[in-house]
Amino acid sequence: MPMGTSRPGWQTMSVGTSKFKKKLFPIDVDLLDILELNIEKQFVRAEPRVTMGQLTALLCPLGWTLAIVPELEDLTVGGMCNGTGVESSSHIHGLFGNICLAHEVVLPDGSLVRCSKDENSHLFYAIPFSHGTVGFVVSTELRIVPCKQYVKLEYIPLYKADDVCKKMSEESRKSNPVDFIETLMYTKNTGVLMLGKMTNEAEPQKVNKIGKFYKPWFYKHVETFIKYKQQSVEYIPLRDYYHRHTKSLFWEMEDIVPFGNWTVFRYLFGWAMPPKVSFLKLTQGETVRKLYEAHQMIQDFLIPMNRLKEFINFADVNVKIYPIWLCPFRIFNEPTMLHQTTDEDMYVDFGLYGIPKVAKYEAKKTMRIMETYTRKINGYQMIYSYVYMTESEFREMYDHKHYDKVRENLNIKSAFPDVYMKVCKNAMY
Repeated sequence: MPMGTSRPGWQTMSVGTSKFKKKLFPIDVDLLDILELNIEKQFVRAEPRVTMGQLTALLCPLGWTLAIVPELEDLTVGGMCNGTGVESSSHIHGLFGNICLAHEVVLPDGSLVRCSKDENSHLFYAIPFSHGTVGFVVSTELRIVPCKQYVKLEYIPLYKADDVCKKMSEESRKSNPVDFIETLMYTKNTGVLMLGKMTNEAEPQKVNKIGKFYKPWFYKHVETFIKYKQQSVEYIPLRDYYHRHTKSLFWEMEDIVPFGNWTVFRYLFGWAMPPKVSFLKLTQGETVRKLYEAHQMIQDFLIPMNRLKEFINFADVNVKIYPIWLCPFRIFNEPTMLHQTTDEDMYVDFGLYGIPKVAKYEAKKTMRIMETYTRKINGYQMIYSYVYMTESEFREMYDHKHYDKVRENLNIKSAFPDVYMKVCKNAMY
């Protein structure tokens, strides 16, 4: 019988509840500790259940941070290194796998193997996007960089999709770019580009501690700058900035608690927000789950920067979900399942989270259209959510050559299921 972790599906941050686990032999991998902080070699070593919130709470007060910090506090090291993660610093550092320096992996025969770019590199490059199907990762060394107290965040409202695409491309490709780049699109042609730079000096009257429980949801705050029609600057405490989308789960909380951003609610009950994703999944009945699946989309598409404008138009026609999260990231020519295949090395995470506003939305039909178009333009679909592709289509999108070779050479094909069987829609429930 193939193996898998015993962690129940409702405890994960992914959309599904993972019925495939019922077909796997459960192995406890409840490893929750930060093991080592090495300032001299600039890495932190952590076990797979350690969260981004734990790491920033430890590192930021010491003047250090992960080179990439995915926004939501409850995202785990194991989830990020076996899957992937993108952040507003990814235009410099790439995907989360690119800041993983080494892993300790338990193979099916019980052996503990250390792998890195220079040691057992074949195993190292097979881990990203594998979703735990090449071994049990029991610790990971993550690259850290010096940090400062604040992020000087510049808000730039834009009123044409062409301007959004041009400005994001220019800023992300600079030889000495800012530390953070992110755009929130509120309509097809209006959005706010945010450029952040770490600093230890701040103008007191412009400091905005957005992490306070009574503060407005971040995306609602950003939307106000569209009305001003002029650039503005704020200074945000670094850890508040990193987890700026946690309080509202991007903008998903608006559908769950419609009054959650009301001033009175924030001051009285904002401290309780957001409810844990695991709690929402655990208490969600089958009927509610089916309603969410039929009427809501939670997807990230990884789109070449030079095809961003057309994908904005495509998404507007097919789903019309706003806001849209746009986050540029660099890809590298490495033998992982996602790697550079064209001259374009800058991609954009195109995040669609919410209720489609198009008439007669059909979840499966629409996703099949979007998956097909994404493959056509050399893009990728994040595989933490619903994947409707056939196995051949999935292999067309994600390059399996190295992954298959490692599974064959290490004789682990019978010990772990293929990644498609863990992420395809039929395996989710």
